Amino acid sequence: MSDKRALLRAIFDAAVAAAHPDRILAAHLPSLPRGRIICLAAGKGAAAMAAAAERHYLDTLGLAPSRLTGIATTRHGHRVPTRAIDVIEAGHPMPDAEGLRGAEASLKLAATATADDLLLVLLSGGGSANWILPAAGVTLAQKQRTTRALLRSGAPIGEVNTVRKHLSRIKGGRLAGAGSNAAEIVTLAISDVPRDEPSAIASGPTVPDPTTLADARALVARYQLDIDDAVRTALDDPHNESCKPGDTAFTRARFAIIARPRQSLDAAIKVARDAGYAIADLGADLEGEARDVAAAHARLAREAHAAGKRLAILSGGELTVTVRGNGRGGPNQEYALALAQHLRDLPDIAALAADTDGADGGAGNADDPAGALIDATTFAKIAPLQLDPAAYLTNNDATTFFEKTDDLLVTGPTLTNVNDIRVILV
Repeated sequence: MSDKRALLRAIFDAAVAAAHPDRILAAHLPSLPRGRIICLAAGKGAAAMAAAAERHYLDTLGLAPSRLTGIATTRHGHRVPTRAIDVIEAGHPMPDAEGLRGAEASLKLAATATADDLLLVLLSGGGSANWILPAAGVTLAQKQRTTRALLRSGAPIGEVNTVRKHLSRIKGGRLAGAGSNAAEIVTLAISDVPRDEPSAIASGPTVPDPTTLADARALVARYQLDIDDAVRTALDDPHNESCKPGDTAFTRARFAIIARPRQSLDAAIKVARDAGYAIADLGADLEGEARDVAAAHARLAREAHAAGKRLAILSGGELTVTVRGNGRGGPNQEYALALAQHLRDLPDIAALAADTDGADGGAGNADDPAGALIDATTFAKIAPLQLDPAAYLTNNDATTFFEKTDDLLVTGPTLTNVNDIRVILV
């Protein structure tokens, strides 16, 4: 491994560590209630967050185990050992029957909360897929088809979640209204969305939703989504409007973000700066088509190279891919592949693009790639292996390209998610 590759990995690892539940959750957990703590968690960090909450309440504060209960619904392969809180592994990015089971059980448990209880909701990226509870008249298969169409459309995550929230019985504030509105509700979230919008994190199950059914219908039309008639009917039904500000469901509800993409990007920047690089900080909230953003960043890298600068170009956010081919990959791999196309003649530039959750695209398996790296060794293999980056981009087949060059970054589940980290070292 070259020095640049080791540094790239250290930068990525610092970003992940800054948002890990073991490190950040305990300081934000509320004090003990008179009654039970009902912990409901969803997302890729759900089990890790639940385990951290158990350690705090059971071990540090000495809470009797009988007063702690809950369900953590997380992605397949993201389970960690827990004692009082059940863990359900569910599909992501494609929802599955286990996600339906986790959401139904969570909604039922929330409905048992009394005025003396604390409903502790722990959210992380992936919760929108993990908690799948379709609106009345919509089947799981129909919701899956809608999700697939959304993910292939190139729509940013906020727009994807706008549609999801209006086809759900748990998203868009509905979890907060599941019971008698008597219990205190405290939601602690690890943000994986640009600008840290609470209603977009796991599709905002405990907060008011500013989007509307009309917004959802407009997005279906804009992206020409192929959806079932039952889904169209549901989006026309006023009963499926999400919860709005002023709803009594939020009377005793409090929401806090405990980790943000900005914090993780700052941790990454520190490692690069300590290694002697000047910093080009492009922000933690980038959105856009992965290959287009890569082209813009490649131009910045070429300019820095031409000027003889020692520069680290860093960014966060969540890019998208409009899928037109039939290959494999994710936004970070596509970004890295586009960089390889634009920078292949500059062997002293290296880059990494990866999702902090440890999975970029893929088939929903724990060993899916987190992203990819490129450097001189990548560029040196392109000609001997007769690889054409442009052709692989056309087919949205970045995974196959990087399998051939042996440049996939495979980290396994990181148990957190604060979006993507992209680094170019000039």
